[in-house]
Amino acid sequence: MNYFFTEDEIKIRETAKQIAEEKIAPIAIQCDKEEKFPWEIMEILAEKDFFRIFLDKKYDGLGLGTMGLVIATEELSKACGGIALGFAGTALGLMPLLIGGSEEQKRRYLPEIASGKALAAYGLTEPDAGSDVASIKTRAQKDGDYYVLNGMKHFITNGGIAKYMSVFAITDPTKGSRGASTFWVEDGTPGLSYGEKLEKLGIRGSVTGELIFEDCRVHKDNLIGREGMGFILAMKTFDNSRPGVAAQALGIAQGTLDQTINFCREFKRSGYPLAHFQDIQLKLADMATEIEAARSLIYSVSRAMDRGEKDISRTSAMCKLYASDVATKVTNAAVSILSEYGVTDKYPVEKNMRDAKITQIYEGTNEIQRLIIARDIIKKAASKKH
Repeated sequence: MNYFFTEDEIKIRETAKQIAEEKIAPIAIQCDKEEKFPWEIMEILAEKDFFRIFLDKKYDGLGLGTMGLVIATEELSKACGGIALGFAGTALGLMPLLIGGSEEQKRRYLPEIASGKALAAYGLTEPDAGSDVASIKTRAQKDGDYYVLNGMKHFITNGGIAKYMSVFAITDPTKGSRGASTFWVEDGTPGLSYGEKLEKLGIRGSVTGELIFEDCRVHKDNLIGREGMGFILAMKTFDNSRPGVAAQALGIAQGTLDQTINFCREFKRSGYPLAHFQDIQLKLADMATEIEAARSLIYSVSRAMDRGEKDISRTSAMCKLYASDVATKVTNAAVSILSEYGVTDKYPVEKNMRDAKITQIYEGTNEIQRLIIARDIIKKAASKKH
């Protein structure tokens, strides 16, 4: 289907496809088994300007926005959703700076990210708070020209390997979520250390770690926006980043379908290829249709965001919700179709099933996405009556 890609978007898609097939696919199973972060892939992506895709040209980027990020993430995730996350997780870590950072902060830090010389991370989630900004316990107390951070972040993508981190902390405990602020923290800052590297069910080619702050002194110039803007920046970040998670899920689903079709064409039952049987054909048809529907929704939302549309919370939640549910459904169906082969590492579909599950959970669980969608449609229906 023609999605009216620009020449630059076509080039990104073709380059990402080549990297996925030639570089990522051969090491995906190994990275999964060994929980190995593939720095060599990040270097290749940097050489091919992938970290420039989602940044404006004035910061040494390519200016291809959300659509460019989505296209690249989808193609890379076809080979491995976990490995693709090293790239996509950096975009997430940058979102607060892109949304609320000063011009001086952007010009200082973004060109280094664009070059691929540094990864980024997003530090919001905590053990007892999840991603609920109002419940986070990390504190930032003003002390002259510095803020002193104390607390811990948990389940942080790129945690422990990122050079830069967007970190959320409470600067005024009396104001609840409105007392949260956001800080740009650099690796090596005194008082910052890293805790456990978490073992996971899926996306094992991605590092998920802990950030520990013990009297960590962060200069006031590294405050993103103003004090008290943390909640707003967190919510806007989620609105802008969810299409990326959706693209990851979409890539996992499409890669799984491709692998399943190849298996069905080659593997025989009763002397005929599996693809010959109608029960298999019906399953493949459903998988392909739902994947294409997810793709259309993600691309539509991404185009709207790049046009500057502001009211995107509902549709952003929709594409993340739908694509991740489709990925989970498709990968489960693939495991069933491959039967005994589906539960072995001979084929990557069982890994894809494990990778798909996380897309229903992070960036807000799908239950949260449904609440966002429902509340928005109810609010808008009520406003039409007045």
